[in-house]
Amino acid sequence: MTSTPAGPATSTPPNPVRRTIAITVGVLVVLVIAFFAFASLYTDWQWYRQLGFDSVLVTQWTARVVMFVIGFVAMAAPVFAAIQLAYRLRPVYARLSSQLDHYQEVVEPLRRLAMWGIPVFFGFFAGFAASAQWETAWLWGNGVTTGQKDPQFGLDTGFYLFQMPFYSVVLGFASAVLLICLLVTAVVAYLYGSVRVGQRELRISKAARIQLAIVAALYLAVQAASLWLDRFKTLTTQGDRFTGVSYVDDNAVIPGLSILAAAAAIVALLFVVTAIIGRWRFPLIGTALLIVSSLVVGVAYPWAVTQFQVVPNLETYEAPYVEKNLAATKFAYGINGLEKTDYEAVTTAEEGQLRADADTTASLRIMDPAIIGPTVRQLEQYRSYYRFTDPLDVDRYTIDGKTQDAVVSVRELNLEQLGTAQTWYNNTLVYTHGYGVVAAKGNERTDDGNPVFLERGIPTSGDLTSNEKYEPRIYFGESSPPYSIVGAPENSDPVELDYPRGEDGADQTRTTFTGNGGPNIGDPFNRLLYALKFQSTDILFSDGINDKSQILYDRNPRDRVQKVAPYLELDSDPYPSVVDGRVVWIIDGYTLSNNYPYSSIVSLRDAISDTTNTQPRVALDDINYIRNSVKATVDAYDGSVKLYAWDDQDPMLKAWQNIYPSTLEPISKMSGDLMSHVRYPTDLFKVQRAMLGTYHVDDAQSFIRRDNAWRTPQDPVTNKNLQPPYYLTMQMPGQESPAFSMFTSFIPAAEGDAERNVLLGYLAVDSNAGAEGGKKAADYGKLRMLEIGADVSVPGPGQVQNDFRSNNTVAREINLLQQGQSDVLNGNLLTLPVGGGLLYVQPVFVQASSGTQLPQLRKILVAFGKEVAFEDTLQEALDVLFDGDSGATTGDEGTNPTPGPSATPTPGATEGAGGGTPGTPGTGDETARLLAEARQVMMARDAAMQKGDWATYGEQDEKLTNIIDRLIQLDGE
Repeated sequence: MTSTPAGPATSTPPNPVRRTIAITVGVLVVLVIAFFAFASLYTDWQWYRQLGFDSVLVTQWTARVVMFVIGFVAMAAPVFAAIQLAYRLRPVYARLSSQLDHYQEVVEPLRRLAMWGIPVFFGFFAGFAASAQWETAWLWGNGVTTGQKDPQFGLDTGFYLFQMPFYSVVLGFASAVLLICLLVTAVVAYLYGSVRVGQRELRISKAARIQLAIVAALYLAVQAASLWLDRFKTLTTQGDRFTGVSYVDDNAVIPGLSILAAAAAIVALLFVVTAIIGRWRFPLIGTALLIVSSLVVGVAYPWAVTQFQVVPNLETYEAPYVEKNLAATKFAYGINGLEKTDYEAVTTAEEGQLRADADTTASLRIMDPAIIGPTVRQLEQYRSYYRFTDPLDVDRYTIDGKTQDAVVSVRELNLEQLGTAQTWYNNTLVYTHGYGVVAAKGNERTDDGNPVFLERGIPTSGDLTSNEKYEPRIYFGESSPPYSIVGAPENSDPVELDYPRGEDGADQTRTTFTGNGGPNIGDPFNRLLYALKFQSTDILFSDGINDKSQILYDRNPRDRVQKVAPYLELDSDPYPSVVDGRVVWIIDGYTLSNNYPYSSIVSLRDAISDTTNTQPRVALDDINYIRNSVKATVDAYDGSVKLYAWDDQDPMLKAWQNIYPSTLEPISKMSGDLMSHVRYPTDLFKVQRAMLGTYHVDDAQSFIRRDNAWRTPQDPVTNKNLQPPYYLTMQMPGQESPAFSMFTSFIPAAEGDAERNVLLGYLAVDSNAGAEGGKKAADYGKLRMLEIGADVSVPGPGQVQNDFRSNNTVAREINLLQQGQSDVLNGNLLTLPVGGGLLYVQPVFVQASSGTQLPQLRKILVAFGKEVAFEDTLQEALDVLFDGDSGATTGDEGTNPTPGPSATPTPGATEGAGGGTPGTPGTGDETARLLAEARQVMMARDAAMQKGDWATYGEQDEKLTNIIDRLIQLDGE
């Protein structure tokens, strides 16, 4: 058979025009992508530079680049070396099988690309992984000593906080590198004949043997180091009962890890011997024995010690280790200074019983910030494009030398209510800011149940803004627009809407932002960059932008602090205050860790979740160390951020200060006015109460038995989620005078129907930081626990709420309040340790079922023991509860509640302290008078029934019948 040879293949020469076009398009695509990346990076840098925190961004960029390079090189270089060695040391004249010949034919054309491409591929993955760990590496390099020794190995706890996480990452990275090197070495050696499998035997060339044995030895050496490090990890490992070393760990696990580490090191040496003498038998036998040993020493022996020693003698063996856990946990959560008092609470109410606690009852908050939001909105919103936060915040102010608890909020923008007026021009250039703080007294009410305002109105006026430098405009808040463009040359006509009132009959006042709140976008280049950032061509072509224009964005105070202090976990409740004539947002920052030795782990998300914060988001969930290390402020006008080192002894904060130098100011820079508004943070208190449910005990036996475990009760108002802690000004037993505090209560820990809702503990923390510049009050952060004796049954919040609902008199009163299509809203149930017992107070609000809803305070529920009272004011309720005279005064003393429904107040209808107008005379007044009279008659009838005075009961019942008949007649009219 013959064949005609094929002629030379003809090919069309490449078209130079097409090649040029393809290259040009490719270059343009790369340039466009690069420019978008540059725009993002440059605008970020401008934002940080304007705030004065550009060093934060530079540190992050530098650290990420350095760690990427280290990770890339640490992976790519060994993998490249392994491939090159395996290829260069291949046998030149090896007899290969036909299958390997085929593999080589396929691989050979791509060999050069693979030799470079594989290391680069793995290097990029390793580089990105390493850059994500830059904080771990920088904390290792900037860690500090704490002065605290762990009770097991005697090492400084800084080793666990800063060094151990880094060593763990390095060993894991090294293991991955060596495994990949081992894999690529084996593959290349097999493809090029260094390793041959056939006829039931494995042949390995000398060069391949040395390379594989050395890599395997290095891998086992890394595993030996990892096993040795695992000994220290037992101090931060969560066990069945607590975190830290247990009896089994101390006597079985740690010795076992030491043995396994030594065994792994010996096997590594055996692989080195194999590289020299060529015998695989010893390292393979050693590896098999290592696996068997890990099962015996690491699994079987600890199980045997647990089952045959610890379980039958739990308290005897575990008590010493539990003691260590108790001490470490209390220190790590800042609850080691807890002051405990046995509280033999009384449950009977007597005349004059609250006389010694008159200061506490006088400041008791009856305006619930979670309920009166709609009322404040109706009275103070003025225009639909304003809004208030919901719920409102709690603060306190010193007025005429007296501290006044207040419910506060700021008037922010709500652009969604502009409707068809929502244009880019309006949203960006006109409606740029909110206006003013609104504050109401927490312990007072008007006659018609509305708040008594300390600060209100547009333009704003009141007790909080007497400072001539007061700046009411809110450019930075929790509901600010995504971005606004502000600023203009001097003497130009203002564009921004300031507030909807004006002088000389004008319907509005306009203003121009004069602060330094954002990057300048006056030049065309910056306009282009921000047009790309916000994907808006309007930024490029709007004639409303001038050479003085600034762009304000990232305006939420919490977001601003998080960006300039990325190492902090921020409290979920920022709050506004008027400080030195400026509205500032105050935010608490925490340093966290999950590596504190012997400290038990808690879920941060679960601990801070309650009725007010049902779905919290956190960066680090499982923690075992927390400190309120930073107090931050954000100016509501210009967005400037200040970070104060509140706990400058915190080792975590010291390490972060080494990483981000010059970003924190000392506490000495805090003014006295700012100190007076700083408070103990809510989320920290929630975490501490979560731990104190178990860690309020002092002895290991009680902890192991769990015979006195507590938990936070469910919110009795909603019966969903945990009851939140509340801020109150009160005097705890042992305190010399009332102080602004936060409290929570505890009931027995139980599951399902076994729960008993009785009070076992009452926890309060002094939240007043004082008013002296740069100096904390001596008692700030003092935790005080009242432990209620088991021989006295004090109703818990759930039981008290049930008593309120099941009380016949209260039920009838509620039914009367619900007449006329009204809804009754129960406010927060407050608990106070007064009168030698526990007093419960709950405000009751009434609002329309539909239409304009304006919750107004109508009644106050109080309880002491099993006694309940339900009156128009707190003063009346306490006097009724304590046999006609409680001996105490309240903030609503002297209030004359308007009976029945009142007309809906309009903004600005009243001046000074109050708000709202009384009802107009006529049928409504007559109905209200009869309803009030019916209430009094029913109470007198019930009192007569309880005393067995049936004659009086009959008289009162007849009166009630006549009143009801008259009400029916009025309804017909």
